[in-house]
Amino acid sequence: MQRLDWNALDEGAREQALRRPAQQTRASTAAAVAEIVEAVRRDGDAALRLYAERFDGGAPERFAVDAAEFDAAEASLTPALRAAIDEAAERIAVFHDAGMSEPYAIDTADGVRCERILRPIRRVGLYVPAGSAPLPSTALMLAVPADLAGCREIALCTPPRRDGSADPAVLYAARRCGVTRVFKVGGAQAIAAMAFGTESIGKCDKLFGPGNAYVTEAKRQVALLEGGAAIDLPAGPSEVLVIADAGARADFVAADLLSQAEHGPDSQVLLLSDDEALLDAVDVELEAQLARLSRADTARAALQCSRSIRVDSIERALEVSNRYAPEHLILALRDAREWLPEVEAAGSVFLGDWAPEALGDYCSGTNHVLPTSGAARYASGVNVASFQVAITVQEVQPRGLLAIGPCAVELATAEGLDAHREAVALRLRAAAA
Repeated sequence: MQRLDWNALDEGAREQALRRPAQQTRASTAAAVAEIVEAVRRDGDAALRLYAERFDGGAPERFAVDAAEFDAAEASLTPALRAAIDEAAERIAVFHDAGMSEPYAIDTADGVRCERILRPIRRVGLYVPAGSAPLPSTALMLAVPADLAGCREIALCTPPRRDGSADPAVLYAARRCGVTRVFKVGGAQAIAAMAFGTESIGKCDKLFGPGNAYVTEAKRQVALLEGGAAIDLPAGPSEVLVIADAGARADFVAADLLSQAEHGPDSQVLLLSDDEALLDAVDVELEAQLARLSRADTARAALQCSRSIRVDSIERALEVSNRYAPEHLILALRDAREWLPEVEAAGSVFLGDWAPEALGDYCSGTNHVLPTSGAARYASGVNVASFQVAITVQEVQPRGLLAIGPCAVELATAEGLDAHREAVALRLRAAAA
């Protein structure tokens, strides 16, 4: 990791230090994705087969997973893995159920009842990455809240393996959550297929799920195109920012950094500390732990675009973190909870030495589909409300119209909207007669 001293950097250098690697290839990525989206939109399944041949080494006979493949997938898993998926699903459900929004109604005036009701989004598409590593945990993170929301039509796309099958753990996790419409399609083409529909994959109203820079760009593009789908949030390459003090354990910190670096070469990890010795110790631990990782080459590539930054205080570290707005924020501090009020922008926060980010990825109960690329400044992680729409309702009695109608007439008059004014004034006259 490149070592930097925040105090020694000018504004331009600070901006560069917090730049995400994906931003450096955005123009070429956007052009490639636009071509894929247009081809799928125009040619449907034929385009999906073309890109499967190009990117996956071959196209499956059928994109849809059938019952026999689901059964075979379940049978192929060890009892321990099935139990872990079941356990994680239950814990995720408990957490998300507790945080569900509730409808409400209130009389804003005598005779005026205003309500907010909740309805599930009817057709949702879930994307579960499996390119460099299968992610059954993502199937849980998306399918559990979708099920709690009551979505009636749920499609899930995941990249096929070299033999044309879907990852068994992903299939088990999907069916465990009631999702049986699973398609072996990956990348930007899967996003386009769910957004516009093909012969095999039905059109969805909203798309969910993380992915690499191409998947993220595809989500951005389909959300802007006529007839496209809405998206959950910008969930691109993984990132973590760790703030550690002199009392932090270097081996814990290094492990947390590597847990995100191993996701992909475009992942980014940042370490901020006011203690030079801690930064040095983490460097040593990174090398030692890299030697034991099966995905060491991937992690090393990510570390090339990562930073180890010396700051003059923990207060400064929080300022830098809020500026970066990380997907994951680990506060490896002696008094971590006391610093929580200073966190203004982060997808998910992990307090203290004993809360590794990996627990949030799998089974603590919170969601790991989180805003990346600085979107934590304005977006939240996926939850049940992400799969719902809120509809407001007004019910007005004649006495209610008499109470608030003059207010509407006055405002409509000020805005010069005569039809607005008259729609209320007509009723006022009728109610007063």
